[in-house]
Amino acid sequence: MPGKKITDHQVHKYKHHRNTHTQVAAAARTGISERSARRIDDADGLPSQRPARSWRTREDPLSTVWDAEVIPLLRTDVLLNAVTLLEELQRRHPGQYDSGVLRTLQRRMRQWRAQHGAERDIYFAQEHPPGRLGLSDFTVCDALAVLIGGADFPHRLYQFALAHSGWRYAEVCVGGESFMALSSGLQAALWGLGGVPEEHRTDSLSAAFNNLAEQETLTQRYAELCRHYGMRASRCNPGESHENGSIESRHDSLKTALDQALRLRGSRAFDDLAGYAVFVEQIVHRMNARVAKRLVVERVMLKALPARRTAEYEELPARVSKYAIFTVKGAQYSAPSQLIGHRLMVRLYAQRLECWLGGQCVLQRPRATTTDGQRHARDIDYRHLVAALQRKPGAFARWVLRDAAFPRAVYRQTWERLAAGVPERQACKTMVGLLVLAADGHEAQLADELEQLLELDQLPDLLALTQLLAPPKTTVPDVVVLLPALADYDQLIEVGL
Repeated sequence: MPGKKITDHQVHKYKHHRNTHTQVAAAARTGISERSARRIDDADGLPSQRPARSWRTREDPLSTVWDAEVIPLLRTDVLLNAVTLLEELQRRHPGQYDSGVLRTLQRRMRQWRAQHGAERDIYFAQEHPPGRLGLSDFTVCDALAVLIGGADFPHRLYQFALAHSGWRYAEVCVGGESFMALSSGLQAALWGLGGVPEEHRTDSLSAAFNNLAEQETLTQRYAELCRHYGMRASRCNPGESHENGSIESRHDSLKTALDQALRLRGSRAFDDLAGYAVFVEQIVHRMNARVAKRLVVERVMLKALPARRTAEYEELPARVSKYAIFTVKGAQYSAPSQLIGHRLMVRLYAQRLECWLGGQCVLQRPRATTTDGQRHARDIDYRHLVAALQRKPGAFARWVLRDAAFPRAVYRQTWERLAAGVPERQACKTMVGLLVLAADGHEAQLADELEQLLELDQLPDLLALTQLLAPPKTTVPDVVVLLPALADYDQLIEVGL
């Protein structure tokens, strides 16, 4: 082949075929040209026995500057590239070096660095005994373009994996890489696995390590979590993701599997977060089926689980304001009006929160997430507020939390159409009436009707939609029962006698 030298092996192979074939046929069987075959026939020895070539086929364009200028620059900073050096030579020697010299300079620099360059990092392949190492990490999955309830769903996935068998667990994370997300995911993984590895490794998670301290140490909560399960905590060096490669590579394989499954599904839209979580669980279960045999070997080497899980939440106090709103870690949540003025104890989990009052759980909500244009995360349930809005519909137009209260995007679009098409008072009454209708259990059906009206460029008729979705119950006619006189029964008895 052009550009490749004939090897000793090819010469021996050619001579073997040459004993029984013509020169052309032997060259074809060897995979060389006829010209190379003629050279082999004329040569006395093997290619490796020939003396090294001592001449050049063309003049060296860098002969005057290589030792005097280029090498000193390379020794000054080994990260200088060929383009930078060529531009410097062009400035020093105008008109002598054109862009055609670049490839020659690159080859010479590569050869010089192979002999005189700085030492490079060496990767040491590791052997992972069964039951020794488990790894945790988070990965951003915005590129999957998942939709929840018709809206974009930016999110992360927490993933735990065993280095030996490759068994994994994945969980959807709506918020950031918090300790609660790490604790919830790790404990769910360990109890789903049925055992505990000797060591648990993460990268530079602030939820696990005090990265700002002079001497990096475990956070108190993470140290207690590892102590509860009897695991030794470790981490990879900052910026060296390959040291956590057993989990980093599985991020790619998991996201690829999810993307392919979504393509096969034909849609990336899910009705709610629970449906998407089940979808992720199914994909992970399929991937774990491939390592079932290796898991059997590793599972017997795992340590036993403790008697119970440790707490997966943190408790924070919150007071419900006169606006029926309470705030937890900067996120705003709505509450039923009956809780106004009460001080709640909020249990904050990774994906949800529970509100307790006097030893009873009075409210459960999913964790609030930020959307585009929002400074603070909000979770406003219009069902908590629609009764008060029905008494004061005019407050809807300039309500601070108005945009966060719409249950679906089509409701917001309907309000924008109403606000632009009818007087404000009428628009408020109609919109609040639509929310009341949605709160009565017709949210999905009403959304379909509103989408059709938007496509037809028509404003909603509240009375017509109410008649369609929630018609008045049919009145039951009054039935009058006339009781006979008791004397009539006496007559029947006498006749019977």
